[in-house]
Amino acid sequence: MEPTALRLAEFLLLGVSAGAIGALTGIGGGLIITPVLTLVAGVPIHQAIGTSLCCVIATSSGAAANYVEHRLSDIRLGMTLELATTAGAVSGALVAGLMSREALAVLFSLLLLYASAAMIRRTLRDGETESSETQPYKVKRLPLGLVGSAGAGIVSGLLGIGGGPVKVPLMYLVMGVPFKVATATSNFMMGVTAAASAFIYYSRGDVRLLITAPIAIGAYVGANLGTHIMRRAASRWLVLLLASIMLYLAAVMIWKSLHGGFER
Repeated sequence: MEPTALRLAEFLLLGVSAGAIGALTGIGGGLIITPVLTLVAGVPIHQAIGTSLCCVIATSSGAAANYVEHRLSDIRLGMTLELATTAGAVSGALVAGLMSREALAVLFSLLLLYASAAMIRRTLRDGETESSETQPYKVKRLPLGLVGSAGAGIVSGLLGIGGGPVKVPLMYLVMGVPFKVATATSNFMMGVTAAASAFIYYSRGDVRLLITAPIAIGAYVGANLGTHIMRRAASRWLVLLLASIMLYLAAVMIWKSLHGGFER
C-alpha cells in the first residue's frame, strides 16, 4: 500500500524530529526512525532499518557541514576511526539479512536500553553538558577506540542507526574527547558508516522511496536546526527526554518481539 498525503506529512515531521535530535546528541536519528516506522507505521523492520540508514546519511549531511564550519568536528580522529567503523558496518549489514525480525528487534531494544542508561548516568554525574567546545584535549586509548569503532559499525549495519550510540560514549568516556566535540565528530562519521550499510539494504530491496524521501528531507532540515540548538544551549533536558523515549520504545519492541507482533 502506498502512503497517503497525510502519512507523507507525518514522515516529514518524523524526519525533522529525528534529524534535530540526532544532530544535537550525535547518536543519529535512526534511534527514533526505526522503532517509530516499525511500531507506528507498521513498516517491516528490515525496510525500516534500510530507510533509517538513508536518513542517517541525510542527518549527517545536514549536521556535519555546520559542525565542520564551526570547527567542532575532529576531522583527523573521525577519519581514523571511520576506517574500522566502515568495515564493521558492511559486516553488520550482511549478517542482518540472515537474522529474523524478532532477533533484530530484541538486539535493537538492548541497544536502546544501553544508550539511554549511559546518557542518564553521564547527565546525572556531570550535570550540564560541557559549555566549551574548544577545550584543549589529547586523544587517549586510540587502539581501544579502533576496536570500539568496528563494533559501532557492526551495530550500525545490523540496526540502521549510524553507530552514534556507541561512538559518542566511546570518544567521550574512553578516549577523553570533550562531549560537544564527540557529538560533532560522530555526526561527521555516521554518514559514511550508514552509506556503507545502506547500499546493501538498497540492493536487497529494503529501501522504499516514498517512505525514505520525506523522512530524509525532514532529517536534513532537522539536523541543521539541531546544530544551532547544540551550539547555543545546554542539552541536558533533551538528553533526559530522549532517554525516556528510548526506554519506552525498547520495552514496547521487546514486548512485540516476544508476542510475534512484527509484520512478515
